[in-house]
Amino acid sequence: MTDEPNTLGEYLRARRELVSPEQVGIPVRGVRRVPGLRREEVAMLSGISAEYYLRLEQGRDRHPSTQVLEAIARVLQLDDDAYLLSLAAERPRRKRPRPRRETLPASTAQLIDQLPFPAFAEGRYLDVLAANALAAAVSPRLVAGGNRLRDVFLAEAEQDLFEDWERAAAALLAGFRRTVGRSIDDPRVVELVGELSLASPAFRQLWARHDIAERTGATVVLEHPTVGQLRLEREKLAVAGTDGIMLVVYHAQPGTESAERLAFLGSMAEAIGSASGTLTPPVARRLS
Repeated sequence: MTDEPNTLGEYLRARRELVSPEQVGIPVRGVRRVPGLRREEVAMLSGISAEYYLRLEQGRDRHPSTQVLEAIARVLQLDDDAYLLSLAAERPRRKRPRPRRETLPASTAQLIDQLPFPAFAEGRYLDVLAANALAAAVSPRLVAGGNRLRDVFLAEAEQDLFEDWERAAAALLAGFRRTVGRSIDDPRVVELVGELSLASPAFRQLWARHDIAERTGATVVLEHPTVGQLRLEREKLAVAGTDGIMLVVYHAQPGTESAERLAFLGSMAEAIGSASGTLTPPVARRLS
C-alpha cells in the first residue's frame, strides 16, 4: 500500500455524494442512509463490479483504465473528466516534496507597475507576489505578501467587497484545487488547507466537495466602500516560464459608471502616491 494521499478515492467519494439517485434515474424508496449515490449504484451504472469500485475508493487500486474512469465520470455527471483521469495517472516514486519558491520575473513586476488597471501577480498557492497601487485601491489586501485564500475566507472586509461572496469563494477554491492537482501533500498546500480548515467552516465545506475549475477570467461585481459598486472584467493570464503564476487584471467597460468610479480610484491612488513620494502610474488620465 502506498503512503501517498488517496486523492482518487477521496475525489470519487466526494463527487458520488453530490449526485442524487433521481439525477441518474434511480427511484427512491424509503429512507436512504447516505447522501448521494451508493457505491454499488455507481458501480452498476458504470458497468463494473461493486467490489472493484470499492477498491478504487479505498485506494487499493489507484490506476484504473481510462475506459473505467470515463464510465464513472458519466455517472458522476462530471463536466470534464480530465482532472479525474489525471488523478489516476502513473507517477514516478518521489521523495516528500519541498516547498516551492515562486519567483516572479522582473519584467512582469515592471509591467504590473506600469499598467493603467488594477493588476497583481498570483502564484499557484494564490499568494500575491506583486500588485500595483490601483489594485490596492480596489482592495487593501491586494498587496505583495497577501494570500487570496486567506483573505477571501478569513477577512470580513474582503468578503464584504463581493456582491456574491459564496460564489466567488467557491470559484477561487476550485481553481486552487485544479492548480495543485495531486500535490495535496505539498507542504505549502498542507499548511494552507490545515489553517483554513480550522478557521473557516465555509472553507471546510467547500474543500470537502472537491470542486475543480480552471483559473480563468470572469465578470466580478464588487461593493467598494468608497466609490460604490464596481462591475469589472477580470482577466487571468498565465505568466510564461513559471509554474502556475498568473497575471490578474481588472478592467471596466469604457463609458460605464464602473469605468468612471475606477478612474476616481486611480486619481486617489495617484494623489496618495504623490503625497507620500511614491511613484504611481497616471491611471486616472488613461482610464478617463
